[in-house]
Amino acid sequence: MKSILIVVLCFGSILVYHCKNPTVESDYYNPEVLATHDNGEKFVGSETCMECHANIYTDHLKTAHHRTSLLANDSTILGSFDPGSNVLDLEYVKFTMERRLDSFYQHTAYKNRLKKSPPSSFDIVIGSGVMGQTYLTWEEDKLFQLQSSYHKPADSWVNSPGFPTYAIQRPVRDGCIKCHVTFAKNRNIREGNQYDREKILYGIECERCHRPAARHVIYHRKHPEAKMAKFMVNIDSLTRQQRLDVCAQCHSGPQNEQLKGNPFSFLTGENLNEYSRNSGPMSSTETLDVHGNQYGLLTRSECFKQTQTMDCTTCHDPHKNQRGDTEYFNHKCMQCHVAETKKPFVVQDHLEVVGNDCISCHMPKMRSQSISIKLTGKDSISSSFSIRTHFIKVYKDSLVLP
Repeated sequence: MKSILIVVLCFGSILVYHCKNPTVESDYYNPEVLATHDNGEKFVGSETCMECHANIYTDHLKTAHHRTSLLANDSTILGSFDPGSNVLDLEYVKFTMERRLDSFYQHTAYKNRLKKSPPSSFDIVIGSGVMGQTYLTWEEDKLFQLQSSYHKPADSWVNSPGFPTYAIQRPVRDGCIKCHVTFAKNRNIREGNQYDREKILYGIECERCHRPAARHVIYHRKHPEAKMAKFMVNIDSLTRQQRLDVCAQCHSGPQNEQLKGNPFSFLTGENLNEYSRNSGPMSSTETLDVHGNQYGLLTRSECFKQTQTMDCTTCHDPHKNQRGDTEYFNHKCMQCHVAETKKPFVVQDHLEVVGNDCISCHMPKMRSQSISIKLTGKDSISSSFSIRTHFIKVYKDSLVLP
């Protein structure tokens, strides 16, 4: 009887304690942590944003930001694996792309050599596919770029930009991958390309620009009636430079001089120049490349210098796919220039003459000097990607691509 009484008393004590100190919560209030930033903030994934921001989330799925890195599969790889279209033949090496059930591989055959190497798997797709794609492969927990890339204008496999005509391995380090994923956890800074494979958040998603959202999500799930956003940076409340820095972390050149932390350390609301900068003196506008330094080009434009408020989101909605929407961007130009001249009919007359298209003349497409590829079978002919410049001005006809 004494033993039974002791058991009952213990059980009763435990029951009373848990009634006063409840610890069991639904998983709904504890979203899965996908990765943890160095400062302790936790990533919970863009799907958690969909509950309250469904329209924005759905629109974002169509953007190049979302599609800039994806897991490799039949629907994300654009290059062909069909016989006759699956070969990249270079001077010293031949690559053949092969599909085995739901897996994809690059086979390497060295010319005039007995050397053999195992096939490399297509694991990660880099690039939205608008101009092309390149691919990454895992070797255990080390990440490398495959030598075969896809060039959409030619609809063919090409040698990845910067690769020689013989086979090499190119490790993918933070400085390369930082602009294609929301977050990656490097396991070995000295090696540089050794990552926790389960802690990579693909695509440029909500938390890259709005900061890791665990506290925000937990609070608003528990307080659905709350109207004021908690534990989330209000981007509109930031200074212009801080707003620009959100985009500049990827669109201002390589930022290859790391001053503090690592390429993923910077978070929205902080000052980018405290974390990284481009090494060497700032280039002149004429030498800034149209690929990767849209920030540098924009900030040298009179449109930017003549106002205290213009930033990237003045013309771009990062949540939507606006590529090719000439009417939208033309309207953005008109909003400022009609107000500036106070003579809307003069601006309208000019638009009618030039075909109602501001950006084709004042932001023409130019060939990138930093990214070029050699087309298969035409090793003597280089092809460069054409990208719209963000240096806004009046151009001579000779500078505009046909």
